[in-house]
Amino acid sequence: MSKKVAGPEIERLTQLLARVPGLGPRSARKATLALLKRRKELLEPLSAAMADAAARVIDCPTCGNLDTVSPCTLCQDPRRDQSLIVVVEEVGDMWALERAGAANALYHVLGGHLSPLDGVGPDRLNIGKLIERADSAQVKEVLLALNATVEGQSTAHYLSEQLKSTGVVVSRIAQGVPMGGELDYLDDGTLAAAIKSRRRV
Repeated sequence: MSKKVAGPEIERLTQLLARVPGLGPRSARKATLALLKRRKELLEPLSAAMADAAARVIDCPTCGNLDTVSPCTLCQDPRRDQSLIVVVEEVGDMWALERAGAANALYHVLGGHLSPLDGVGPDRLNIGKLIERADSAQVKEVLLALNATVEGQSTAHYLSEQLKSTGVVVSRIAQGVPMGGELDYLDDGTLAAAIKSRRRV
């Protein structure tokens, strides 16, 4: 049985940090110590920023993005291609595509993927709103930018079936060899996907 070496406030901070994805108990302890050692320049501003975010950040009712305005900044941007909706599993996926400048389109965040074993069915995802948006006269294509996992594949298949009634073109992101990738170092699944996703040059 491990002994407690700090007061309840420090223990609580450490336990909460340990629940952040990517931080385990050891990383949480290191983060706690760093924050406490630099209270004025780190802990207090971080605490204020977190309180502000908790009070002001909301889910966009249109696409599911996180922002402080409704609809979100991306949905309100008139320069975006209104005919294309890029569907992603999580907000982080959308941010990654935006950082890459991959698509100047509208987005739709599902909030996860289908996973019957975990009790995640279509009713737990933001699918109804996607069908509603795709049924708009402006929308011509829905691009499924879902993860290349079994759950991502099954979610993509389900969505493509559901979107048939809207008449929009449904496409998937290509999967395969990454930029700078050497074939000898790639796994079998990636190589197989690269062959299947081949295109004429």
